[in-house]
Amino acid sequence: MTNYPDLIPQKFMVFDDGSNAPLLHQRTIARLTAKLYPYYEAGTIRYEPIPEMMVGEYNSPTPDVILYDNVTEQSPVIIEICHAKGQKSDLKKVIRLIEEDDYGVLEGFVFNYKTQTWLRYRKGDGGVAAESSISEILQLDLGVFV
Repeated sequence: MTNYPDLIPQKFMVFDDGSNAPLLHQRTIARLTAKLYPYYEAGTIRYEPIPEMMVGEYNSPTPDVILYDNVTEQSPVIIEICHAKGQKSDLKKVIRLIEEDDYGVLEGFVFNYKTQTWLRYRKGDGGVAAESSISEILQLDLGVFV
């Protein structure tokens, strides 16, 4: 797969996640979605990667990337993209979505694009995330897609 260079120096970008998320945040979402989609189309993974879609209906949370099961209409895997300031709150969001069991989320990831680190949380992990980019559900290392 192609590694795309950062064409805009970071000193010209604002780093605050939210509705006006910075370029690196949006670029990471785009890369993950674009690079995972061929695996879905080939049948290697059975969940469709979709950027910034609600995990349920109406006012449900909106992770940065969901892997959507078109049969069950649930999202067993979610991915949040962050930088250092948002990592703690994004991890709490992932844990809450998994443990509350309202949306069928079984595995969640938080990727910090500034430090290039991944955290993984799975249902039953007891509130403690592991530093890993390996998805047991997808049988893929998500780290190679960013």
